[in-house]
Amino acid sequence: MKKILFLGAMALMLSSCYTHSYLVGNGPQTGVQIKQKNHFVIAGLVPIATSNPHTMAGGSESYAVTTSHTFIDGLINGLTFGIYCPTTTTVTK
Repeated sequence: MKKILFLGAMALMLSSCYTHSYLVGNGPQTGVQIKQKNHFVIAGLVPIATSNPHTMAGGSESYAVTTSHTFIDGLINGLTFGIYCPTTTTVTK
């Protein structure tokens, strides 16, 4: 029993947050950040509302986009047992 608890604790400690980043143009120039939530249900299979990074950049031709599961997003996902799975998109101009 102790071995199962130990392995379960190790699995939780070794998990990480999902992050996907990419640059558009020359990358961020001013350092201004805009954040927006993306909403998914059923373990992320069905999108309800997703952000549009191009619109979030406000016409800027050089920016960076990062989409991630933050700690709070993961906590909400865990509390709802995967029914609601939010992510956060950050655009840095």
